[in-house]
Amino acid sequence: MTKRKKGRNVKNESWQKESWNYLKESKNYVYAVALVFVASSVLGFVFSSELGFFDELLKELIDKTEGLNAGEMIWFIFTNNVTSSFLALILGVFLGIFSIFNSLFNGLLLGYVYFKASEVAGYGIFWKLVPHGIFELPAIFISLGLGVKFGMFLFAKDKKRTFIERLKKSMKVFVTIVLPLLVIAAVIEGLLIVYAG
Repeated sequence: MTKRKKGRNVKNESWQKESWNYLKESKNYVYAVALVFVASSVLGFVFSSELGFFDELLKELIDKTEGLNAGEMIWFIFTNNVTSSFLALILGVFLGIFSIFNSLFNGLLLGYVYFKASEVAGYGIFWKLVPHGIFELPAIFISLGLGVKFGMFLFAKDKKRTFIERLKKSMKVFVTIVLPLLVIAAVIEGLLIVYAG
């Protein structure tokens, strides 16, 4: 192995190690947004009758994906998830408000969708929906949690140093952990939607 390849491998390993360490440091933020998401999902299910405005959003989504083949569906899901996850992280810079709102909104939407699906197929539909989110949700929770932590730089003593440090580490986590999860999620979801319905 050449020195150049060795150097590249060491750099990749250090990126991964640093990313996992930063994620461990940030786990309470990730758990917090996950809790907000789960709680709002329950609210979305219980108060679904008050959330009819989601129908228009879901109709637009159906119209955009109608007729897509497996490859197109995978790409649509991937690009959509990458964009929303990246924005959830970056826009968390404003005290994490956008990240928390994002978690709340998407939780309500999921609860509403589950209620609508259960009306048609019964509550057992939950187990059919699980594979769709098994990789996607952790990736989103990580992005949202890091977004909230990112926004907390305003309370640090050295705001500039903390801002730069958290931005760099968050981007490393996004590249080494979040993106791979979203690739897997897009493939699984795309194939399930196209071939399993």
